[in-house]
Amino acid sequence: MPKIILGSSSAFRKAQLETLNLEFECFSPDIDEDAIKDQGLTPREVSIELSKQKALKVKEKYPNDIIIAGDQVLNFKGEIFNKPLTKEKAIDHLLKLQGQTHELITSVTIVLNEQIIEHTIVATMKMRELTREQIEAYVTKDEPLWSCGAYKLETMGIALFESIDCNDHSSIIGLPLLSVSSSLMKLGVKIL
Repeated sequence: MPKIILGSSSAFRKAQLETLNLEFECFSPDIDEDAIKDQGLTPREVSIELSKQKALKVKEKYPNDIIIAGDQVLNFKGEIFNKPLTKEKAIDHLLKLQGQTHELITSVTIVLNEQIIEHTIVATMKMRELTREQIEAYVTKDEPLWSCGAYKLETMGIALFESIDCNDHSSIIGLPLLSVSSSLMKLGVKIL
């Protein structure tokens, strides 16, 4: 049986995949994300392409194994929000998103030999109306600097939202586990 390789350095995606009780290794692919974002693609197309390119990059190192790679894009009125990386940018992102609806687009690509399986889940996220003081307090406490959209739903970030419409809530953290587990079972991976 081929090994499972998670093409990610995300601690959150790693923790998600661990919930399926699978043995896997992690390898972080190095791709030029900005080059893909600058191709004039829609936010959904960017998410799909980044996911696919990460999986194919990992496949170069692990050609006979099952590769799982994913990507998330936050689409706010056609604008893609990147990871904020600084407290100031996180506050700025949340000030724009508060009281508004945005899409969190999560794509996953699973590759085994010549098979490429792709899934994309779109979550429609309605953020509460928040004061600058509430946003600053959240950013200080939860430090969402490496999270797409400047929030972490798996911790305090859930309190920022009024509603979430999504057919696989696990996708919001980074991996759509409903799709991943179904695809792995089709590839012969024993999960249950």
